[in-house]
Amino acid sequence: MPALKRFANPDVTRAVANLVWLGLERLTQIGVAIAISGVLARYFGPDLFGKWQYANTLLLVLSPITWVCGAEILVPTIVHRPPAQLGTVLGSAFALRLSVSAVALVLTWIGIGSGLTDPVVGAMLAGLAVTMLFREPFVGVINAWLQSITYSKPQLLTSMTTAIAKALLVWLLVRAAAAPSRFGWLWALESAVIGAALVVYYVRRHQGKLGWHVERTLLRHFATAGTVFWLGLICMYLFLKLDRLMLERAISFADLGRYSAAQQLNENWITLALMLAQTLAPAFVYRIQDAVQLRRNMWRLTAMTAVLMIAGALALDLLAGFIIRRVFGPDFEEAVDIFRWAVWLSVPAGVEAIGNLVVLKYQAKFVLLSKWLLALAVACVVNLLAIPRFGAYGALIGLAVGYLAAASVNFYYIRYKLRP
Repeated sequence: MPALKRFANPDVTRAVANLVWLGLERLTQIGVAIAISGVLARYFGPDLFGKWQYANTLLLVLSPITWVCGAEILVPTIVHRPPAQLGTVLGSAFALRLSVSAVALVLTWIGIGSGLTDPVVGAMLAGLAVTMLFREPFVGVINAWLQSITYSKPQLLTSMTTAIAKALLVWLLVRAAAAPSRFGWLWALESAVIGAALVVYYVRRHQGKLGWHVERTLLRHFATAGTVFWLGLICMYLFLKLDRLMLERAISFADLGRYSAAQQLNENWITLALMLAQTLAPAFVYRIQDAVQLRRNMWRLTAMTAVLMIAGALALDLLAGFIIRRVFGPDFEEAVDIFRWAVWLSVPAGVEAIGNLVVLKYQAKFVLLSKWLLALAVACVVNLLAIPRFGAYGALIGLAVGYLAAASVNFYYIRYKLRP
């Protein structure tokens, strides 16, 4: 009976519905990403596909720069301020994010124009980089407002719809034998459509007015608050993409394309671990105040996640040949063995994601920054030693050691914070 009463609580019902939509959106994005990668891999071939993946890697390294004033700062500010100040809060965050994103985009284009990248990679990145102008200023700000009212359905539904539409447009461009540089602009179009749809939704919810204003004091606060978390996220994404950044200098783009094909599938599998962590966090971590109970929950969640990741990795290892050939085609045969080894990275990645929940629960921003700085430094050293000897497999070793370093910091913090 108490459980039924808790479920009948409108806040709990709204949170559960939010999780359901989040799960549907993530699964849709994973399915669309795999489908698009398969189509482009067969159309481009290993060499061009390697350049496409490297352009995406550069985008994912550059994008965290625009994550200034993250959700961990913006959402609590929206919640704690009076409703009458919502327009000022969102307007100030929007102005800051738009300024940073515009500077990041211009600098990216200057770098491309200066020849800092391969010409084809630069042409692909030119369109992809435009997503920075729409994702955080428009989508990110309104999504923070939606999170504050525990109602992310509009953003998630829009994201699912545009992802499916983008997949259809990719297929049409392939049928039309479009130049490789054209495809990046589809990602820019997708982000612009999502941003426009969310702005329209926000305006309709507020009597047809946007009502955003900039307050200088709040703008300065947003520019400085959360800086440590922001730097930590930058380090995290550098770590996650360091393998491809360093491999680009050591192997051909064709080999990089095969490695990236295997890693993209693996990263989608690892995303499920992150989804699991996000789903379990509120009930088993964030709401638990008793240290003994929280410590017990953490060990149980860690063990459960490790078993799940091992079982999944074993299944993917056995099916690696079928999956790679089915998705990417015969030109990516060499990616099979890489994928077999890469899927086992999901074990330390999943364990790290669960341990990170305690770091987030207590807002241990310096622990987060130190953890990813350590993982980045360790992975860099290992890559420098292992890639010349083992090639792509050396990069996998670097990732594995980096994940273990990050997980070790989590375990140390948990023992320190939750000691009896």
